[in-house]
Amino acid sequence: MLSQPIELKETQVVVHLLNPVQETMLTGLKSELTTYLREKLKNNSINLTGELREMDQKKMKYTDRDKFDFLLEKNPLLKEMKDRLGLDTDF
Repeated sequence: MLSQPIELKETQVVVHLLNPVQETMLTGLKSELTTYLREKLKNNSINLTGELREMDQKKMKYTDRDKFDFLLEKNPLLKEMKDRLGLDTDF
């Protein structure tokens, strides 16, 4: 949960949560975390809230072909290297 993105809206700190379990965890930490932020930032008007966000469904790359195609999108020179070395991605 600590690696989740946050958004600052004036005096409001919004933590983007992925599921209700994280929301429950944040509720348990909210008072301590809010107190800590207020002391460190010397600002008593800071509030902390959590907001459920839908995460993009990422397609898992299981096969070697899927992994190669994904890397090929990032670096098209891989195709040339594969052809020059005579490599086969479907083994």
